[in-house]
Parts: sequence; C-alpha cells; structure tokens
Amino acid sequence: MLYLLFFLSGVPALIYQIVWQRALFTIFGVNVESVTVVVSAFLLGLGVGSLLGGRLSKRPGVPLLGLFGGMELGIAAYGLVSLPLFRWVATHMAGAPTGQTFLVTFLLVLFPTVLMGATLPLLVTHLVRTSRHVGRSVGALYFVNTMGSAAACFVAALWSMRELGMSGSVWMAAGINVLIGLSVLTLRFGVSQAGAEAAVDNESGGGLPFPGALAIGFTTGFLSLGYEIVWYRLYSFVTGGSPRCFSFVLGAFLAGIAIGSLGARWLPVRAMALLVLLANAAGFLIVPTVAWAVQSFEYEWTLPLVTLAAALLGATFPLLCHAAVRAEAAGAGLSYLYLSNIGGCALGSYVMGFVLMDIWTLREISVFLLLLGAAAAAAIGLAGAGRARWRVGLLAVTLGGLGVWASGPLFHMIYERLQYKDEFDADEPFTDVVETHSGVVTVDKEQHIFGGGAHDGLLTTSISADSCIRPYTLSYFHAAPKEVLLVGMAGGAWAQITGNHPQLERAVVVEINPGYRKVIGRYPEVSPVLRNPKVRIVIDDGRRWMAANREQRFDAILMDTVQHWRASATNLLSVEMLTLARSMLKPGGVLFYNTTYSDDVQKTGVFIFPYAWRFGPFLALSDSPLSLDEARWRQVLERYRLDGRPVLDQTAGRVEEIARYLRTADSTGNEHFATEPGESVRRRTAGARVITDDNMASEWRR
Repeated sequence: MLYLLFFLSGVPALIYQIVWQRALFTIFGVNVESVTVVVSAFLLGLGVGSLLGGRLSKRPGVPLLGLFGGMELGIAAYGLVSLPLFRWVATHMAGAPTGQTFLVTFLLVLFPTVLMGATLPLLVTHLVRTSRHVGRSVGALYFVNTMGSAAACFVAALWSMRELGMSGSVWMAAGINVLIGLSVLTLRFGVSQAGAEAAVDNESGGGLPFPGALAIGFTTGFLSLGYEIVWYRLYSFVTGGSPRCFSFVLGAFLAGIAIGSLGARWLPVRAMALLVLLANAAGFLIVPTVAWAVQSFEYEWTLPLVTLAAALLGATFPLLCHAAVRAEAAGAGLSYLYLSNIGGCALGSYVMGFVLMDIWTLREISVFLLLLGAAAAAAIGLAGAGRARWRVGLLAVTLGGLGVWASGPLFHMIYERLQYKDEFDADEPFTDVVETHSGVVTVDKEQHIFGGGAHDGLLTTSISADSCIRPYTLSYFHAAPKEVLLVGMAGGAWAQITGNHPQLERAVVVEINPGYRKVIGRYPEVSPVLRNPKVRIVIDDGRRWMAANREQRFDAILMDTVQHWRASATNLLSVEMLTLARSMLKPGGVLFYNTTYSDDVQKTGVFIFPYAWRFGPFLALSDSPLSLDEARWRQVLERYRLDGRPVLDQTAGRVEEIARYLRTADSTGNEHFATEPGESVRRRTAGARVITDDNMASEWRR
C-alpha cells in the first residue's frame, strides 16, 4: 500500500511542475533565462525539502507516516491556490530583472517543493527500519515515485493539458494529493512504530567516504541535467517545437531513472563506475542515432534510447546511498546525498542554459559531457580496490578518446538530418547554422530561414515573395502607421520592410532569439535593418516586454506568429495576450498577425476585437472600423524605397495581383490570399474554441 501511495504521489508532483512552469513562463517569458530560473528554483526547493525531511527523520518518536500524509494535504492546499497566486504576482512582476525573477519564483514554489522533497527521506527512514537495507529501500521508493512522475508526463501530454487545461490539471493533481494524504493517515494507525524501530540493524554504510559520495552525487546530477537539456533541444528541433515534446522526453527520462533505481538492487556497489561510463556512452550516442533514425522512423520510436541512458545513471543513486549511508541515519544521510544530486542538477541547468549553449555547438557540448562523465567514472573506479579499478580507468580514457575522434563524422550535417528527415540530401548542406541558448537558426541555399526546425520565412524583402506581401499592405488597413511594434524578427524581412515604410517614425522590434540577429547581419538584403535609426531591436520575450511597457502606444502591432501548434504559441495567441495588445493600440490602431490558418486563433481574434478583416492566414483587428483604402495603399507603395530602390520597380504586375485579392472579399479562393470580413469569420469559426492561457486550445490538439 505504501509503494502504491508513493507511486501516486509522483503523479501530482510532475503535473504541478509542468503546469507551474508553464504558468510562470507566461509571467516571466519563455526565453531560456526564465526557463533556467524556474527549473533551478524548483530543484532547489526539493533540495531544501530533502534537508528538512532528513532532520525530521532523525528525531525519535516522530510519526513518519503521519508527516507524509500531512505534507500531501499541504501540497494539495497550495496547489488549489497556486494559479490565482501566480496571476496576482504577474501584475506586479512584469519585466523584472533575472535576479528578482529567480527570488520570486523560488519563493512561489518553495512551500510545495519543500514538502515534496521532504517525503523521500521520511519514507526511506520508515522503510529501512524494517528492511535494514538502505540501497533497496531507496531504490524501491525512488522507483515507484519516479515512475509515477513518468506516467504523469504522458498523462499531461496526451490528455490532461488538452482536455482539462492548466486549472483542471491542478484540480486533478490536488485531488490525488488529498486521496494520498487521507489514505496515509489511515494507514498510519495500522503500523507499529515501536516494533519497526526495534528492527533497525546497520547493514549499510562505511564502504565509501561520505564526502566522496557527495561529490559523486553532485557530478551525476550535473550530467543528468546536462544530457536532459541536450536531448530536449534535440527532440524539440526534430518536432519543430511540439508542446508534447518536453513531456515525452521528460517521461522517457524519468522512466529510465525509475527502472535504474529498481534494477540497482541486483547490482554490486562496485558497478557504479561502469554504470556511469555506459550511461555517458549511451547519452553521447543518442544525438547522432536519432538523426539517423528519424530518416526512417517517427521520433517517438527513439525515446527508449533516452530511457536506457537514464536507467544506467538512475541505478547509481541507490548504490551510492547504500555505500555511504548508515542504516540508523538513513533519512538524514539520504537527504544530504539528495541535496548534492539536486545541486548538481541545478548547476547543470545553469551552466547549460546560460553559458555553454551560447559558446559551443551541440557536438562540442556532447563531447564535453562525455569527457566529464568518463572522468567521473574513472575517479569512481580508482577510488575502489583491486586491479579492476585500473580497467575502469583504461575504459574511461578509451571512451573519451573514441568520442572525440568519432564526433566529427557522427555529428556531420546533424541539423540537416534532423530537420529534413527522410528528405535529407547530403549534397545540400545549410549555408548557415547559428546555435544560441535560445535555439537553433538554420538557413538553406535558397535563403529559407528556420527557427528550431520550423520554417520562419525568407531572407528577402521582395514584394514578389509570398512571405513579404503582408507588411507591404499595412497602409491598406491603417491610414498613418507612424509608430509600429513588431513582435518577432526572425530573418528580418518584415523589420526591414516596416523600418522603411514611408510613413514610419518609430519601430520597436522584440525578438526572443539573438541568433536571428547574427544571421541577419550576414545577408545584405536584410542587414540594413540593424543600422536603421528608426528601428530599435530588443532581445526579449515579446509578451514579457509588452507587459513591462504597457504604457506605450502604437498605431500598429505586427506579429508574424509561429505555427499555432508549437510549444508556448498560446503566449502570443490567447485572450490575455490579445487583450494586452489591444490596450497598447492608439485609437484606430490595428493588430495584424498570423493565425497560421487556425480556426481557434481566428475565433479568439474576433472574440476580442469588434472589427476584423482576414487576408490569407492573417487577421487585421481593431477597435474602430477598418479603413480599407486601396488608393492610399498604392500611393504609399509609390513612395516606398528599400536601399534607395523603388519597391514598385520590382514588379508592377504583382501589385495588381495583390490589389485584386484585397478587394475581392472572397474566402473560397486561393487560401494563401483569400480575404474575408470579420462577420464571415465569426460565422465560419462558431464551433471553434477561444484560446486562453489556461486552456492552451491551439497547442495540444495536434
């Protein structure tokens, strides 16, 4: 019964993490700094909780099961008020610097994560009193709890986030916590604590100095988070940013940790060095293996590779506990090892998120992790006794050398393979690959630009290109767009076109990924935007910047929005975001954004704004009747200059073609250019859902 309840305890813990991370990203933005801050705060809360649980477990007469049950009820209580609390904080923290963001995030998740982190030491202490075996107790409890968390990842990805949204998922998690808490409190009355304590016998500890164990726990934690971040980048790129990707990768990772924890009971302590060595070999090979496999299989079939590598690492923690923790102080000893492991995880998240992904490529990071893991395995092996320790050292040196030597061919054209999959052509390498902590930007030989594996337009400003038509039509919808906000820059084409608009006085461009700026500087057709005195480029999350600068007003806000199904697209498409944008428009101002043909997105737009006009996948929205004026638009085009060249010199026929589409008001023609008045959009999308931050309706249906 206790194992079953601790399995169930892992389910709400992970649901909370997924939901709270998503809610906090809405507050603080989805740039990598915010992601790293939220993950680190969550991990540190678990570490503090582990210390608390360890201290409580040392006190004689403490009702361990009673504390566990009470903590589950406390987590449920916090869960029920968490989302309203986060929203209240959001109104006071928009645009806060990173230091304040970390402190507030840490305080927001401190109470529940401390309770979550305290449960493992308490239950380990309870179980060791009857099993007299630290390694098996830790392994069994770690297995059931982590497997529950792994199951929660797939529940969230495949059902709860789509059907229940964030609020519904939190209510479900709180209900599970209440069920566990009441069941544990009932179970406690059937357990004889005195009899259990009398059975204590020291069959563990003494085989490994505790400081050495702390160092091993810290290093394996660093490696775990390092590889997990690499794998998440890998799978996010493969899927083009699927919202399910994070949950699937985390679920596979946690399932591996759980399986390894269970399997550790059949392994000797001296196997730790070999496990770390094999885990690093498997972790290093995942990236090139997936790049090869996705040319023939769906990416989901490669997730067992993540499970395998994680299982090898997961087996080390119970062995470490058994080698270094005395049975009579199991909870306290475990708490320090758990804290060291979590500290390594937090540092790994920070180093990867803030440092390495800005200065190294995916190949270089993978080689670094391989060498670090090989060094850790060698150190563990050399700390042992007998001739076997030299064999581990030799294997570690061999693995490191082979990894460095083979990394060149293994990682050759890695992003081309991951992006094109079965259409990969070895004779068509990317002309540009820019890797930063915010993502990967690639450019092909035809100057198509991609962000995170998804198409982001062309590095051209020609009105002949379909992707560039919309910014040229701004004056068709607005009489005098003097001040314009662009959310997203990508390849810079829209920013370059808008920055040279004859009526423009000021433009602010907010882009989350600094990698685009590097790419733009290499292409003469778009690079002048970087030097345009009318254009100010800000590297930040678009919604976060808007929330921090909501007092500013613009004649037009342009968003060439990412595909509606990509992770965190809701942040730009929800009722809350459109309401924010509406508040930042001047009287008669226009919001012009890409709905990527989603009925849900279009319905949300016409739900917020009374006046609308659709042009292909784009919606023009306003609080005032739209001033659709073809003559004005033509006059502006005649004045348009890019690098001193008249835009109309490119092709006059193209302008006539665009004008014909704009005036037709026909929603049944060419989908890319079809036009439709707002009332028609309302009728057509009557059965669609309105997107909110909570339901994330556009993301989880795919």
